[in-house]
Amino acid sequence: MSRGASLPPLNALRVFLVAARHRSFSRAAVELNVTHGAVSRQVRNLEEFLGVALFERQIRKISLTAEGQQLFAESSPALEQVGSAVRAVMARPPARAVRINARPSFAVRWLIPRLPDFVARYPRIEPQLVTSTLSPEKATEAFDIAIRRGVEGWPPAFKVQPFLEDELILVMAPSLLKAKAVSDAPSLAAHVLLACKSRRQDWDDWRQHLGLSRLKPARRLQFDHIHLVLQAAVDGLGVALTPTSLLGGDVAQGRLVCPLPRLRLPLQSIYYGCAPGAGREARLFADWLDTQAAA
Repeated sequence: MSRGASLPPLNALRVFLVAARHRSFSRAAVELNVTHGAVSRQVRNLEEFLGVALFERQIRKISLTAEGQQLFAESSPALEQVGSAVRAVMARPPARAVRINARPSFAVRWLIPRLPDFVARYPRIEPQLVTSTLSPEKATEAFDIAIRRGVEGWPPAFKVQPFLEDELILVMAPSLLKAKAVSDAPSLAAHVLLACKSRRQDWDDWRQHLGLSRLKPARRLQFDHIHLVLQAAVDGLGVALTPTSLLGGDVAQGRLVCPLPRLRLPLQSIYYGCAPGAGREARLFADWLDTQAAA
């Protein structure tokens, strides 16, 4: 073994300390649950590493050399300190977790950008996000708290709580609005309308709510999720109709504008519900949701 290393083989050092304490390889073997030969080999490895003899070996008797006495006196407290540190770390309570079930677009556009605030407030609680388009009552993975729009599709045992009001509005890229102005609803006919597969009725519901005649756009583009629709809008592909809850920072930071801000369609509120038996972590997360919605 190389003596240039900064530390000796720690297992060999541990075996040496037990043998030195007992002044016996045999008793050390019993304590460590190994053979007498294994103890002897580990001590020999340590002696080779250090380049000195640690024991004087006699028939049925061993005694520490001066070097062995020095190593035992100085290493034994150090190794015990390491053991104490390990036990202290293992005794700490594990990080707690809260499993959150949310739809992908809500997770991407509303929840994830806000999660750093929750982590900063509750550093010992780990938020674990599960995204799903299934209703909470059909969820295939366990969760502590779910977030969905409306009161349908919840398991009967859940108590659901509204926390976020919502409505549909029009958004588009500033560059697209500059190229093709939108002054009223009929002027949307000159644009590509961006639609979401999971919200296919939004355009018709919005139009009917406002009493508008049927829209005949230049073209329609459909995407699987609303966060993809909004990215397409940011990239100037067309005009999107989106829940305000999913706008994120795109309007505030100038990536999107709302050309007709008064033409809005109220939507069902967004609710959260805690699973029966969910721990305090879920309750803290629910309270945090309320503060975020209020902000």
